[in-house]
Amino acid sequence: MSGKKTHSNTEETLYVLLGPFSQLLPMSGLDLRGAIADESLPLIRDAGILIKGDRIEAVDDFRSLQAKAKQLQAREYRLKEPAVCLPGFIDSHTHSCFAGSRATDYALRNSGSSYQEIAAAGGGIWDTVLKTRAATETMLQGRLEAQCTRFLSKGVTTLEVKSGYGLSTAEELKMLRVINRVGKSHAADLVPTCLAAHTLPRDFKGDHSAYLRNILDELLPQILEESLSTRLDAFVEAGAFRPKEIIPYFTKAKSMGFSLTVHADQFTTGGSRVAIECGAVSADHLEASGPEEIKALAQSGVIATALPGASLGLGCGFTPARALLDNGACLVIASDFNPGSAPMGDLLTQASLLGTFEKITNAEVLSGITFRAAAALSLEDRGKILPGFLADLVIFPTDNYNEILYQQGQMLPKAVWKSGQAVFSTETQ
Repeated sequence: MSGKKTHSNTEETLYVLLGPFSQLLPMSGLDLRGAIADESLPLIRDAGILIKGDRIEAVDDFRSLQAKAKQLQAREYRLKEPAVCLPGFIDSHTHSCFAGSRATDYALRNSGSSYQEIAAAGGGIWDTVLKTRAATETMLQGRLEAQCTRFLSKGVTTLEVKSGYGLSTAEELKMLRVINRVGKSHAADLVPTCLAAHTLPRDFKGDHSAYLRNILDELLPQILEESLSTRLDAFVEAGAFRPKEIIPYFTKAKSMGFSLTVHADQFTTGGSRVAIECGAVSADHLEASGPEEIKALAQSGVIATALPGASLGLGCGFTPARALLDNGACLVIASDFNPGSAPMGDLLTQASLLGTFEKITNAEVLSGITFRAAAALSLEDRGKILPGFLADLVIFPTDNYNEILYQQGQMLPKAVWKSGQAVFSTETQ
């Protein structure tokens, strides 16, 4: 399944020495939960990284590593200009597999129509469902590959991708097969998630509960048989699925071996309580969460995922990120890239803006798109620059890491390494 593919360095030399970096942020020794002061952010100056195959072998002073690298006959990639190195970014919530555009929806929202009103009039999710169903697998694959390449150029080396625009057994399988196919062939790692419980299909002959039973009986067994996904999501919201409908669905799906994540508290509360009761890994959105929901999430251990792209796309308030952190929650930041409510799809820009509006430290923002985001996808081999971790790296053309968020996404990576290989570089374009 995508997200678990193995990588190997095909260079003649097995070992690679990369550096020196003006600053390297390993993101090590930081708490998974709660607030993080900038002063606690570990920083290594004049650093180097020794890579063996797809993994990090050592992190140290560059000159100290040179002697070891010479003994190992390592290939040296020496940086001539100041640079800052971070772990490759992880976008834990996207809807990147789709066809069509919802530019008309965007214009209608800016003219005063609500998200719910547009959906009721035939726009919204259902509009994308019809376009995605009409697209061939080849068309969807080409679009998704292009999106993954764009994400990679922005420093995102791992991204979650949901289904949810098929809304029938055949069409959801089509989407998940495409996501897996791209995940196996593209340099970026993809983590597929089944979001068949996105909304009730207009062509389904039955109510919400009957549709969920259909997913359990027909779709999920096939997903398991083909090893297409082990993750399940649902949109818990008025106009989508109510808590009383989703809880039995999640309970059964969890018994089948699926891990859970929830579209929760986007417009109204209730979804975060479902996430807690069902033992979900994360609750995503949370723009409507109040003090009661914030406290409950923090105490539960469910990861709280903020999606500032949806706030920017819909013109609504941001997830209460500062309050979640101060109450002890694990805060992750993801792009929610989708054609309707979050069309920007730029994780770094969105994370930077969330930091500004919610007064999140740079350490908290960077944690939310690296090792904390890895936890939201149950991935233990990335999100930090440490021996044994995947050599997923994003390199910025600056000698001060604060410039990266200060420029709010306008500073682009000069290079991106995925699993020990250079997969993007401005110097070769």
